[in-house]
Amino acid sequence: MAAPKTPATRWLSQQEQQAWRAYLRAHRELQVALDRELAAFDISLPEYELLSMLSEQDGDRARMSVLAELVVQSRSRVTHTAKRLEQRGWVRREPTPEDGRGVALALTAAGRRMIESAAPSHVESVRAHFIDLLTPEQLGTLHDVFAQVRAHLVPGARADDEIR
Repeated sequence: MAAPKTPATRWLSQQEQQAWRAYLRAHRELQVALDRELAAFDISLPEYELLSMLSEQDGDRARMSVLAELVVQSRSRVTHTAKRLEQRGWVRREPTPEDGRGVALALTAAGRRMIESAAPSHVESVRAHFIDLLTPEQLGTLHDVFAQVRAHLVPGARADDEIR
């Protein structure tokens, strides 16, 4: 019996390869730059992102599972990040009042002060290294492109969903 025939690999064209590699490099280099500038506040980009997302939630608290979805990280990674933030006094873990089985993360007053002190510098970094380099049209295109990719990757997501 012959092996089932598989379709030929659709290799990337030169233009596709250049676009893919440009995205990979720019994404990684942008993360390195933002992380480096947050180091002045003794906080990493993933830690900042978690505090920032918490600061935007009702009551400055959210279930760990919700935070994992918001920052697009595994629950275990969020748990490790939360542990570091908890050791610094910036967050605390609480049982969820809804069912008592889940765990929520709550921003402390010290955590609120941290995010408020780092946010202006972080926003300036995002502007300097990303936003201000692009025209409004490029930003619109970038949004549309990545909203489409997200709609493909996330079950139930649509390209016209608002991304927070």
